[in-house]
Amino acid sequence: MALAVCLLFDADSDLRVRELWSRLEEAGISTPATHTHGRHLPHLSYAVLRSWDLHRVQGALGGLPRADPSPVTVHGTITFPRGRVALAPAISTDIASRQAAAVTAVTTSGGELHRHYCAGQWIPHVSVATRASGAQLSTVVRMVSDVVPLTLHIHDAALVDTTTGRTWPLPHLI
Repeated sequence: MALAVCLLFDADSDLRVRELWSRLEEAGISTPATHTHGRHLPHLSYAVLRSWDLHRVQGALGGLPRADPSPVTVHGTITFPRGRVALAPAISTDIASRQAAAVTAVTTSGGELHRHYCAGQWIPHVSVATRASGAQLSTVVRMVSDVVPLTLHIHDAALVDTTTGRTWPLPHLI
């Protein structure tokens, strides 16, 4: 079980990622659309916690300054172990700073941060495939290449329980 601090996209951007998920699923490649509980949202995670107190995390994040909606542009694909593939967005220094502030807030609240989100370890990404085989990687890369560059508009923020898909909207974009 994990709790993710997620940036969510506007309706158009959400739809564009879901359309990519759909094309990948049609090609027999598992995506977040069908992974585990099937309630995954297109998102960019600031942090993932392995243990937490929900109310303390909400309070800590609620105390961060309000951010304006912003775009991120995807220029390519990134692969991770065990067949995980994601869109690789270019991020602004503002978003990088906000990610660092979110990490400080959730760890100060007592949450145990997953090591991939610690300072100097975060790789911004938007997941598109959850278990692509080696033979499927070229298909994923080709399908992503067909849609990039792709600008996605960050619009909201939420906490997401990755085990159940339950979400708790944050009071403002962080």
